[in-house]
Amino acid sequence: MKVIVVKNASELGKQAFDLLAKAVDEGAKTLGLATGSSPVELYQEMVASQLDFRQMTSVNLDEYVGLSPENPQSYHYFMNQHLFQYKPFKRSYLPDGQAKDIQAECSHYNQILADNPVDLQVLGIGQNGHIAFNEPGTPFDSVTHEVALTESTIKANARFFDSIDEVPKSAICMGIANIMAAKEIILLAKGESKAKAIKAMVEGPVTTDVPASVLQKHPNVTVIADQAAASLLK
Repeated sequence: MKVIVVKNASELGKQAFDLLAKAVDEGAKTLGLATGSSPVELYQEMVASQLDFRQMTSVNLDEYVGLSPENPQSYHYFMNQHLFQYKPFKRSYLPDGQAKDIQAECSHYNQILADNPVDLQVLGIGQNGHIAFNEPGTPFDSVTHEVALTESTIKANARFFDSIDEVPKSAICMGIANIMAAKEIILLAKGESKAKAIKAMVEGPVTTDVPASVLQKHPNVTVIADQAAASLLK
């Protein structure tokens, strides 16, 4: 696990983009993408670049159950706002949060991932060490599944909604095994609130109590953290 500490979010975006551009240059066909605040600067760099993604595929980590793609809080909407409207891909896959049969949709998404092996996966990290919505206790061999969001995650997401009652209570999410199948992983972290999770992920034991700690076992992971997020590392 390689750790790069940068001064600020802008520098984080540039470092992440350099790794992504290198992967594309070396023939990457499928990018695994994340939502939330962590990858925003990376997407800004992608939009500003000359890179053409129209022959590539993207697969996203997760989507809220119950939200339509048009809902401003859905991850479909987020990806269109921050990336896809400017830099379209040949195919872009996100879980269908409105699927009538959620279990069937999870199986369908696993097949999409099998058909489109991820060359480079972008990740953020939760304050409790979650990756995607894989909360503490998620088995390392998990594949795409419906996740009941923890109270802490619901509270963390409440700032995006008019009230906490509107925050979805579950999401469809790639499993940890799906994430670990990516050839290369970049994990991005910003801010002091992520410092404990980064320390536990990098320096702590590999445990399902800190889902991100499994990344210690992946052969090609780069962690890019700003100074605040890296502040507890030895």
